[in-house]
Amino acid sequence: MEYATVQGVDVPKVGLGTWRMEGRECRETVETALDLGYRHVDTAQVYGNERQVGRAIAAADVDREDVFLTTKVNPRKAGYDDLLLSVGRSLERLETDYVDLLLLHWPNPLVDVGETMDAMAALVDRGAVRHVGVSNFGVRRLRKARKAASVPVFADQVQFHPYSPQRDLLRYCQREDVLLTAYSPLAQGSMLDDDVVADVAAQYDKSPAQVALRWATQHRNVAAIPKSTSRDHLAANLDIFDFKLTREEVDRITRPSRLKTGLTMVRGML
Repeated sequence: MEYATVQGVDVPKVGLGTWRMEGRECRETVETALDLGYRHVDTAQVYGNERQVGRAIAAADVDREDVFLTTKVNPRKAGYDDLLLSVGRSLERLETDYVDLLLLHWPNPLVDVGETMDAMAALVDRGAVRHVGVSNFGVRRLRKARKAASVPVFADQVQFHPYSPQRDLLRYCQREDVLLTAYSPLAQGSMLDDDVVADVAAQYDKSPAQVALRWATQHRNVAAIPKSTSRDHLAANLDIFDFKLTREEVDRITRPSRLKTGLTMVRGML
């Protein structure tokens, strides 16, 4: 496993995303992932699966301290009191005293981001949250959140893949020592049918999915959280650190002429 080191903290560069996982499938997938060696798990209040994620982590033969656990606050709960109450309930569902990273899932234009960051800072002071951040924030909003926060903003979770390389945001995060967490790193499966990615994958005897994940994780300050429920796919997603794409290959995969044919940005909450 490789790690993204941000603000002195090591975060596994590949984690497990749990969007659209429910019930028994979610719990068993998290258990399988932890058994395979995953130590980074991502969930959210709006996913409705925090309870299953928590049970899987509690049942695993892995110390809680060894798992980097992220959850995200429903933007409807972005106000100070609502956020404190909702995170308390998240901790109960997750069966843990703290989360490693708490994110605001989406900007809420009806709540000043300073109020949200104040509530997150209070949770850091209480020991209920170790690090705070945001999700689906562009550079302007991220800069505003950082300015309003009394504790360091650790991460911004966004869609990040060869069709959405987020160049300006990536440069900003690298410059300011902020983690960029890549959701949908396979572009909702579009990477699997990409001829250029397939050609590069064949050269390394890897799958297109593995090349797409390697593309993401080779970037400094980036961790990726692909979703999979298959044990074989979960294992394959970890098996990406024995090769490295060249600069030419990275450019081939992401060259501007190809971006126009890529996946459009996902509009829902991931």
